[in-house]
Amino acid sequence: MNFKVDMVRAGTHGRKVVRPMRPRYITIHSTQNYTAGAERHSVALKRGALRSPKTRTGNRIGYLIWHYTVDDSVAIQHMPTTEQGEHADFGGPGNRLSIGIEMCENRGNNLQVTIDHTAMLTAVLMKRNGIPLRNVVPHYHWPRRGRNPPNKNCPHFLLEGGRPGPKWRKFLRHVNMHYQRLN
Repeated sequence: MNFKVDMVRAGTHGRKVVRPMRPRYITIHSTQNYTAGAERHSVALKRGALRSPKTRTGNRIGYLIWHYTVDDSVAIQHMPTTEQGEHADFGGPGNRLSIGIEMCENRGNNLQVTIDHTAMLTAVLMKRNGIPLRNVVPHYHWPRRGRNPPNKNCPHFLLEGGRPGPKWRKFLRHVNMHYQRLN
């Protein structure tokens, strides 16, 4: 898997406030953006193009940001895993305690390869940060205050009926296979 570090500069956009974090979870997302791969998402984050929804329970900094974006050709890191992102549940534990990984699903992207790259990256991050498999969760895991429904159908292609099921468990087995290979 190709890996690239392309950080959003500290003090700007999604990193305008740097909040330390000791990660205890890894949250898996899907971009639901069918026109942009990992490189274009990286550019959008660095330009501050991804603003938070304007709600009274919106995020703390006004911008979305996560740690990694993965597609079928590259995994790009946007911020250190020791900093909190804004990707899961506004001011809740999903942002305060988890590394966010977005999987691309743009046209022309091989989704199965993207899922495999995400599983590999997740296994590496688990090992590096001492995160157990039970703490690898879908975005769905983190309820969003003030939203209806509170649990987002994300990553939608790994959930069934908007909830974790057999597809999610298959993904976790794939992560665990990569994790076991690292040991």
